[in-house]
Amino acid sequence: MTPHAQTLPISRLRARLRAGHVIPAHPLALDAKRRFDARRQRALSRYYIDAGAGGLAVGVHTTQFAIRQAGLYEEVLRCAMDAAREWQPLTPGTGGPLVMVAGVVGPTAQAVAEARLARELGYHAGLLSLAAMKGRGDDALIEHCEAVAREIPLIGFYLQPAVGGLHLGAAFWRRFAAIENVVAIKVAPFNRYRTLDVVRGVVEAGAEDRIALYTGNDDHIVLDLVTPFSAMREGRPVTVRFSGGLLGHWSVWTSKAVELLRRCQAAVARNGGAIDAELLALDSRVTDCNAAFFDVANDFHGCIAGCHEVLRRQGLLEGTWCLDPEEGLSPGQRQEIDRVCAQHADLSDDAFVAAHLQRWMK
Repeated sequence: MTPHAQTLPISRLRARLRAGHVIPAHPLALDAKRRFDARRQRALSRYYIDAGAGGLAVGVHTTQFAIRQAGLYEEVLRCAMDAAREWQPLTPGTGGPLVMVAGVVGPTAQAVAEARLARELGYHAGLLSLAAMKGRGDDALIEHCEAVAREIPLIGFYLQPAVGGLHLGAAFWRRFAAIENVVAIKVAPFNRYRTLDVVRGVVEAGAEDRIALYTGNDDHIVLDLVTPFSAMREGRPVTVRFSGGLLGHWSVWTSKAVELLRRCQAAVARNGGAIDAELLALDSRVTDCNAAFFDVANDFHGCIAGCHEVLRRQGLLEGTWCLDPEEGLSPGQRQEIDRVCAQHADLSDDAFVAAHLQRWMK
């Protein structure tokens, strides 16, 4: 096993997550017949590793939840884990072990089985979607989370309702944060109020030192990374920060995302956390790109295909195909991607990909 894919005891897993990393939500590579393309899937994993990602999130929304119905869940997870174990990164000896995150979904029996499989394959944590539990109260949700947490360390997932998530209040997050085997929360409701609900819950549980917050708010990536968030506990404010990001947006232009995270971390560390106006203004530029990639104009219909299109242009994917033939680019989305690629070319990593693509495709 290479140093890049080590077993992580939970104490080291927590420390690794708290240090803050770029964790791309891994797309699914398909051929023109919508069959799994293992060669390009490996190439994507190698790209993320060489770009400096601190982990990979596989079997998640960006990977397409439908891999389960297609019988691809284990194969896709295994493919990414094999890449993490076998690939020698561009700069050997730098960084630490990848944090390997497996998406876990479904009713309790399914979620427990997926968590167990992920652990057996070597994954360090499960990103738990609660979309299948719609209509259930907090007691049932917490019982479900506790059952899965007995199989694998958990990363909570506040998925935005527009793509299947459910509303989860501060009371839920307080109880979730009290589960001992929870190591992080991906906060992705695309909503400032609900983002604060997660912060409140973690602070009220007294869990801010053992649970890392990762932004999944693709509409406010930079601001999440540089903003101190405060919530009250026992009459006093407690301030927490986002450690890094676990994002579908970071499945593209990943080497530049690594640079962006480092810049945000450096800005927070210096001058008492004062953030310069140029960095703050970058939030709107990143969000503009995300609006095109995620197809905001059409209520996120093309959010997966949009990321595929960026990767297709770079040569990493052959096409934009999704498992569901009804999923694809929306009318006008390709033109919006043209616009942001031209206007924000400095945020892309086209040159990095071009320099290494043939190596990844072997």
